[in-house]
Amino acid sequence: MVAHKCAQHNDELGRIAIASRNISKCQAIIDSINAKGSLKQPGELKAYAVNALDIEATKALIQETESQIVINVGSAFLNMSVLRACIDTGAAYLDTAIHEDPSKICETPPWYANYEWKHLDECKDKGITAILGVGFDPGVVNAYAALAQQEHFDSIESIDILDVNAGSHGKYFATNFDPEINFREFTGTVWSWQNREWTPNTMFEVKRTDNLPVVGEQSLYLTGHDEVHSLSKHLDVPNVRFWMGFGEHYINVFTVLKNLGLLSEKPVKTAEGLEVVPLKVVKAVLPDPASLAPSYSGKTCIGDVIKGQKDGQPRELFVYNVADHAEAYAETDSQGISYTAGVPPVAAALLVARGDWDAQQMQNVEQLPAKPFLALLDTMGLPTRIKEGERDLPWDQF
Repeated sequence: MVAHKCAQHNDELGRIAIASRNISKCQAIIDSINAKGSLKQPGELKAYAVNALDIEATKALIQETESQIVINVGSAFLNMSVLRACIDTGAAYLDTAIHEDPSKICETPPWYANYEWKHLDECKDKGITAILGVGFDPGVVNAYAALAQQEHFDSIESIDILDVNAGSHGKYFATNFDPEINFREFTGTVWSWQNREWTPNTMFEVKRTDNLPVVGEQSLYLTGHDEVHSLSKHLDVPNVRFWMGFGEHYINVFTVLKNLGLLSEKPVKTAEGLEVVPLKVVKAVLPDPASLAPSYSGKTCIGDVIKGQKDGQPRELFVYNVADHAEAYAETDSQGISYTAGVPPVAAALLVARGDWDAQQMQNVEQLPAKPFLALLDTMGLPTRIKEGERDLPWDQF
């Protein structure tokens, strides 16, 4: 997804290097880009093999390819290694999620302070641009919150981020992105920011129902998520929560897997003496998220419900995007979840290249100018709308 969008803007982004442990996977992406005719102009598009946990190898690849911007859309387990390589080589760094330690789940908040934020001073001292969490959520929803604070409210009481996938992939059970990362979000403590303090809950303990644009009435559950950890620090808002939509079937399967211990990240030994990690076994037997794209139908709806005051009066806005799975596949061979997550880091890379977001320090999305980001997303397939009561308009006309 990211490679396709970079190719569509190679007039600005220049030569594109795609790297993974499995070089054949990179070559398949290049083949897809060529088949779709995604390159805006003739240009270099090359595949490389690298273990991104190997900092020296990653540094060498950055130097070999003369890369000035590195978009890290690998596993969240790679963040600190890739960030280190970028700091040491001077390349700009972008990612879409908080770093995770494979041995830990749902750490004590704020998670960013456990990892990325420890390098704030170093990035600033060395003039390294590092933009954290610039997918959709986290990422675009952070920009929505910043836009609301800057343009539409005098004070904000609460930000509730709603993430609904109302699409259907036709499989008995599958996750829309890496199953290991997906399940790790939901098996530990659910942390939210309420009344200016961290509040713990368990998964599926707190539920809400919303009637959302296009996708209709949906059940959502309070869960922990990356953006809560930065928005609670950077915006003066007493309540920041993240809600995700789940169907009963997903909840039932998840509950059985968890109760059987199959979602554990801790190694166990089989009767034959083999050591396995149950969560990795579950990941191995589930469908590859990329395989879901051809048959995916339906839409997503992701946005921020923001409540506060404007001109002495209470105000509530829903700032959101709706994406279509089939349209995403037709354009990029990817499903809608990949599309919503993959377009924003490319938009961010363009803004870094243009200078608008070349911050020369480490920042989260809500610390950066929201308008150029949202304007670019409008042209790249993820238009933003704002709904207030019956009024529902593009963000720049609201």
